Amino acid sequence: MARSRTPVPPDTSDISRRDLVQGALVASALGYGGLGASLPAIADERTNTASKPMTGYMGTATSRIDGRDKVTGAAKYAGEFKVPNLAYASIVSSTIAKGRIASMDFSEAMKVDGVIAVLTHKNRPAMADEDKAYKDDVAPEKGSPFRPLYGDKIMFDGQPIAIVLAEDWETARFAASLVRVEYQKESYVTDLEQARKNAFALETPAKPRGDAATVFAAAPVRHDGEYYVPIEHHNPMELFASTVTWDGDGKLTVYDKTQGVQNVQRYVCSIFNLKSEDVRVISPFVGGAFGSGLRPQYQVVLASLAALAVKRPVRVVLTRQQMYSIGYRPAMIQRIQLGAKADGTLDAITHDATTVTSQYEDFHRHETTWSALLYKSAAAKYEHKLARLDLPTSCDMRGPSATTGVYALESAMDELAVALKLDPLELRLRCYSDRDQTTGLPFSSKNLRECYRQGAEAFGWSKRNPEPRSMRDGSDLVGWGMASGIWEALQVPITVRVALTANGHAQVSCATSDIGTGTYTIMAQVAADMLGLPLESIDIKLGDSTLPQSPVEGGSWIAASVSNGIVTTCDAVREELLKFAKKMPNSPLAAATAKDVILSGGKLVSLKDPSRSVSIADAMRQGGIDRIEQEKHTTFKNDGKHAHNTHSAIFAEVKVDEQMGVIRVTRIVSAVAAGRIMNAKTAHSQVMGGVVWGMGVALHEETLIDHNFGRIMNANIAEYHVPVNADVHDIKVIFVDEQDDIVNPMGIKGLGEIGIVGVPAAIANAIYHATGKRVRDLPITLDKLRR
Repeated sequence: MARSRTPVPPDTSDISRRDLVQGALVASALGYGGLGASLPAIADERTNTASKPMTGYMGTATSRIDGRDKVTGAAKYAGEFKVPNLAYASIVSSTIAKGRIASMDFSEAMKVDGVIAVLTHKNRPAMADEDKAYKDDVAPEKGSPFRPLYGDKIMFDGQPIAIVLAEDWETARFAASLVRVEYQKESYVTDLEQARKNAFALETPAKPRGDAATVFAAAPVRHDGEYYVPIEHHNPMELFASTVTWDGDGKLTVYDKTQGVQNVQRYVCSIFNLKSEDVRVISPFVGGAFGSGLRPQYQVVLASLAALAVKRPVRVVLTRQQMYSIGYRPAMIQRIQLGAKADGTLDAITHDATTVTSQYEDFHRHETTWSALLYKSAAAKYEHKLARLDLPTSCDMRGPSATTGVYALESAMDELAVALKLDPLELRLRCYSDRDQTTGLPFSSKNLRECYRQGAEAFGWSKRNPEPRSMRDGSDLVGWGMASGIWEALQVPITVRVALTANGHAQVSCATSDIGTGTYTIMAQVAADMLGLPLESIDIKLGDSTLPQSPVEGGSWIAASVSNGIVTTCDAVREELLKFAKKMPNSPLAAATAKDVILSGGKLVSLKDPSRSVSIADAMRQGGIDRIEQEKHTTFKNDGKHAHNTHSAIFAEVKVDEQMGVIRVTRIVSAVAAGRIMNAKTAHSQVMGGVVWGMGVALHEETLIDHNFGRIMNANIAEYHVPVNADVHDIKVIFVDEQDDIVNPMGIKGLGEIGIVGVPAAIANAIYHATGKRVRDLPITLDKLRR
């Protein structure tokens, strides 16, 4: 676990000015009133002059409290925990896309010194035989989840069909290469274009408005375009891995790479019919996930199965190639029709999408409805179809549906701007909507106009020559493009435990995950401010299924959820302390209520009269205790009267070598309105990382399948291209002030997804501006510019 430095007891002498101001700011931000209202100018007693208010930890550029552990190697990941008597496993994967296992010969593998066992569907421990046992918390509603090593049926190339256990990893891998398998092959389809004709319609994504087809046909200016996004695979630095210890009597401790330890715990218990108290899942650090770890991956089943079989600890680490046999961003074909008046206002929008899923589950998100959250249009129609392929089930990948759906929408808006001979930014302002067009609800906050203004100013958008191929830098064609970004502002029920000790140290516990986004640090910042303690006196525990309840970490909802959860629990701690303080003889807080006091500098302090206070230690001494522990569940009410979203404006500059067609993204400005920013440093990192990923979507990432074999051809990070240092140039992130008192008590919105949304479109639009060539199928590569 990421721990703070050695706790330092707070100074229990006179409250410092910083402590008082910090506490009052927190009180004001949380609506407690009192002293916070008078903070814009506070008299400095030494000089009797006004000075700037001092802030707490929330909102500051605080370095990661787990940073040192990560750079020194103290942070342990799922495949690194040291356990005695460990057996190593290597997975044997299928080499056909569809069919059945006719026979399997592992006799040669068993002859290798150090091999412990070879497990297949025929000799594995018992597993559940009902679909519901394999449905994890975020599984698609329809379908039959994949059952690792369950039977002889092959549903995709690379499917795990056996696991070889040995005393060391090298032996296990060598022995696995000796396993011989014969198959009964069946016909398959892995090509979206081939499967498109058999795609089936989903329930209408959103209620249509008006007669979009008729209105579009009558529109003075029309755009009709089809856009393609290929399959994209997750390539986190950390490979998926599980280390499972056998604790006797069927008890397991599972160290797993996951975005939801309690999801995995329930999943493992369900499959192997184990008691919940007999399985503990631990995942203190995650080396990248962004959707790939939302669902339990098959290695955790195989490691648990093997540990139960051989009754000793087992480790399974997927190879990089095997990482391509799990979830991916689905390929999709999108058609967008925009009908507009001559002045640029929209009359009609239709957005149709066909996306990929497996043969056994119906995975999908809503690609087609984002336009209703951005632009006014009297008529609109949305349609979504699924095409089944003989591949694993697709999954969430950073900004699921929005990354791809907004790419198509914002590319189409750019094409409409060209047809109208209108500045792309001006077109968006003319179509701007202050309401969700589908529901008619206003936004709890939407400062997108300010994103446009600040982003354009920082980028220098007013200097853009609108004509394609009109801007140059030597032999390079220069293009400027822009796009809007949008994501949901979500929060989910969560439980947090806070333990405060008399010496001024606090431990905050929740089963949530930190996939590298900075959750450890944000939790510590909120707790430090709410308890009035130094940051180094806060200890954070997360990523353990035995801790208080948390959903999976995804959808950009954990920062808002856990922060508000910490506030709820810290309020309960403060209230309990106050009860003891009021019972003290001649207590200075005898008449105070919970809303009259804050925790600051190791004391309970009156907001009405800061000279009246009681130390934490004295209050606990009065109660005859040295520790207060509270555990509270926090839920979030939806008033049903507002839409909740984050917004952004992205401006991109590209330079394209006119002779070679080589594309460089030389500048990007991303202006983001996302409510209250909890940590300026980690927030900037999140958005910058999203921008880089968006560059990958636009120019690099593409999973290539040989449809003659149904096999991925570039299942490695040498041939599956992602942006590297040489591809990344100037990225400027702007956080636009946005107060939202409706979305949740703290006004927090998530940042994990919004950074990527809109970036691919901004780059694609800039490439058109530079070259005059419109490429609608991603990634945009130099050969496509020469078609």
